[in-house]
Amino acid sequence: MTHRVAETPSRFVEIPSLARVEGEGALHVRVGADGEIQDLRLEIYEPPRFFEAFLVGRHFSEVPDIVPRICGICPVAYQMSAIHGLERLFGVEPPPGTRDLRRLLYLGEWIESHMLHVHLLAAPDFLGYESAIEMARHERPAVERGLRLKRLGNDLMAAIGGREIHPVSPRVGGFSGVPSKGDLRPFAPRLKDAMVDVLGVAEWTASFPRPAFPRPAELVSLVHPTEYPVNEGTVASTAGRSFPAEHFEERVEELQVPHSNALHARFVDGDSYFVGPLARTNLNQERLGPLALEVAALAWLPLPTADPFASMAARIVEAAQAIEEALALVEAYEPPVRPMAEVRPTAGRATWITEAPRGMLYHRYDVGDDGLIREAKIVPPTSQNLRHMEDDLRRYLPDVLDRPDEEMARLLEMVVRNYDPCISCATHFLALDIERG
Repeated sequence: MTHRVAETPSRFVEIPSLARVEGEGALHVRVGADGEIQDLRLEIYEPPRFFEAFLVGRHFSEVPDIVPRICGICPVAYQMSAIHGLERLFGVEPPPGTRDLRRLLYLGEWIESHMLHVHLLAAPDFLGYESAIEMARHERPAVERGLRLKRLGNDLMAAIGGREIHPVSPRVGGFSGVPSKGDLRPFAPRLKDAMVDVLGVAEWTASFPRPAFPRPAELVSLVHPTEYPVNEGTVASTAGRSFPAEHFEERVEELQVPHSNALHARFVDGDSYFVGPLARTNLNQERLGPLALEVAALAWLPLPTADPFASMAARIVEAAQAIEEALALVEAYEPPVRPMAEVRPTAGRATWITEAPRGMLYHRYDVGDDGLIREAKIVPPTSQNLRHMEDDLRRYLPDVLDRPDEEMARLLEMVVRNYDPCISCATHFLALDIERG
């Protein structure tokens, strides 16, 4: 991280490489002598990765192996959004027990991702350390506990998905293979230990000094009538919006901005919005289990709240929710009688939204009757949050203009890291406009 002040009455702060976020981005800020923001750009310069183009012409059965490569932290999210959408289009009913096993796999991803963010990305900010390595010298027991929880999530993913990074067993129709009861039984005592550990994480983070930023925001997530939303649900917002996944592109538009290789998303009426754990906990508070509610009280998560600096507490609450649910699923687990249902492709449009650790993940596939993908569209949570991140930075900057440059830069980076952006996920596509003479 570097910064400098111009030798003019205006103030220029540049963070050419955002630290402790996944991917490559920069922040440029110029403020006039009168305090007016002259320029603010959250620049995503990571090259586009063109995954949607790679999918065109591929057979639907290849999609669950291709899309998890978009992200090494949340590959299950990409698999599940694709698989559920294609199954609905094809009219596939997976074998009994598949739904619970998929949820357990996804919960493992929530645990590992949330604990990674809390302990290695966010906590150093709140405690004033330059890095997680420096923090670990002073907070070793807490960091070891966090890594133990993260390992639990990774091991669950490996036991169900075949490996922890880019799992190989999820398929349209079910799984290529499923774990036995004996494979999952050893997780029960580990999950019980994790229930104690996550309470310790909540108590630890509750002592952190935390900035406040009580700005208005429209929070958006899936909601479900009977469970905390993971794989299924209807889109809802704190402003009263509600629509199913198949209407996503009617309600949300993506825009290309000159300073970013990642598209920005907003509602078609022009409003930006905020997805992720804070949105889910606000919109689904009544679906939180006893452990998650206890953690919310310990971690000082005062629901409802739109303060983005409460996002870390929301992640700990969701980790507790995932741990408690995972234990129940492991203890009740009976392997499906058969791993997969028969799948016959049908021409049409497949759409689905699941809740990745960082927020809603939308997939849409246009499929031919030969099962080949004609067109694909993927809108990751970071793309949906980018415009709101810039809005937050513009709102927050006046509050910290009186701080020294080093502190101001750190606080602005904290605003970005509240969203736990996955920049590589967001730079999946770049609009290309060609004029021909």
